[in-house]
Amino acid sequence: MIGLFNDCFPPIMDGVAVATQNYAYWLHRKGEEVCVVTPKAEAGTVPAPYPVYRYVSVPIPRRKPYRMGFPYIDLPFYKHISKLPFTLMHAHCPFSSGELAMHLAYARHVPIVATFHSKYRADFERVIPNKLIVEMIIKRIVNFYNRADEVWIPQESVEETLREYGYKGKVEVVDNGNDFSGTYSETEKIVCRKEMDIPDDMPLFLYVGQHILEKNLVFLLHAVAKLRMFSFKMFFIGTGYAVNTLKELSEKLEISDKVSFLGSITERKVLRKYYLAADLFLFPSLYDNAPLVVREAAALHTPSVLIGGSTAAAKITDNVNGFLSSNSEEAFAQKIVQLLQDKPQVEMVGKRASETLARSWEDIADEVSDRYRNLIKRYCRL
Repeated sequence: MIGLFNDCFPPIMDGVAVATQNYAYWLHRKGEEVCVVTPKAEAGTVPAPYPVYRYVSVPIPRRKPYRMGFPYIDLPFYKHISKLPFTLMHAHCPFSSGELAMHLAYARHVPIVATFHSKYRADFERVIPNKLIVEMIIKRIVNFYNRADEVWIPQESVEETLREYGYKGKVEVVDNGNDFSGTYSETEKIVCRKEMDIPDDMPLFLYVGQHILEKNLVFLLHAVAKLRMFSFKMFFIGTGYAVNTLKELSEKLEISDKVSFLGSITERKVLRKYYLAADLFLFPSLYDNAPLVVREAAALHTPSVLIGGSTAAAKITDNVNGFLSSNSEEAFAQKIVQLLQDKPQVEMVGKRASETLARSWEDIADEVSDRYRNLIKRYCRL
C-alpha cells in the first residue's frame, strides 16, 4: 500500500491538498493500493474511492482553516495505521503527518518520499517574532528532508528555496498536474459569463488561493484600485485569516462595488467555471513556489499576471505563456491596462499557456507510479 501523508486534505483546500487528492485518485484509478493520512477537519469529510485515515486535531491559531494534528495520542487511529501493509510512504509536508510517515517508514523499513511544496519560513516569521526560534524550526524541517530517501520538488526553481534553508542533498523534479487540462470551450466560456451576469465587453479578473497577507494581496488590491476608472469585475475565491482585512481595504479603496469575495469553493466543477469565465488571473505572490492555481487558470486559457523574478513566475515567459510585471503597484496596474487594450494578445497568450503549463494529473500519476516502483526495487536491494 502507498501511503500519502499531508496536513490538509478536502474539505480543507489548498494547492498541496489538491495535489495529494489527485495523486490518490489517479493512482487508485490505475490500480495502485493507496490511502491518505491526514488530520481530522472541522467541516467533516469528503467521500473518496480510497481510504482516508484521519487523526485528532485542533485549529491552528491565526491560520484558519488549517489544523494541528496529534496522531500519537489518537490511540484507535494509531493502532489501526500501524497495522496497514505499507510499501512506500509519500509525505507532502514535514509536520505532523510527515513526521508520522517518517516514523512508520523507519519502523517498517520501507522507503519514504518527501515533497517540498511551500516557503515555510514566511509562515513562521509572521507569527513568531524570535528569529532564533524560526531558525530552529527551519533546521528541523531541513533535517526532515535529510532523512527522506528521495526529495521531490514541483519545479526547478523551488530548489533555490530549499537550498536557502540549508538542504544539501539531491532533489528530483516531479511536475504538478492539472485536472482541468483539455476541457476548454469557448462556447462554455460565454455561457459561464452570462450565468455570472458579466457583460461580454467587461473584463473579469480572478484570484484563487489563501487569503493571507503573505500572498501579496494588499499589493493586489492597491494595484486594482488604480483601475477604478475602468469598468471591470474581480472575484476573490478562498479563505484565510486576512479575509476581513482585505474586505475592509476594498471598501477603503472604494472598489467594493467591483471586487467580490466569494469565499472557499471546494467543488471543482464550480471553481472551473470561474477560471473559464475570467480574462486574466492576477497572482502577484512572492510567497508561492509552484502555484497550482496558475496552471489551473492556464488549462482554461486564462493567462496569469505575475511578478517577474518570483519563484511563482519561473515557468512564465512574458507575453508568451503569461505576463510579468515589475514589483510595484503602479507597474502591475499599468500592465493590466495594456492588456485590456489588446484582447487578441491575451487570447493568444492564454492558448499558449494551456499548451505549456497544463499537464494532466493522469499523466503525472504514470510518472509517479514508475518512480515509486523503481524506489521500492532499489530499497529492497539495499
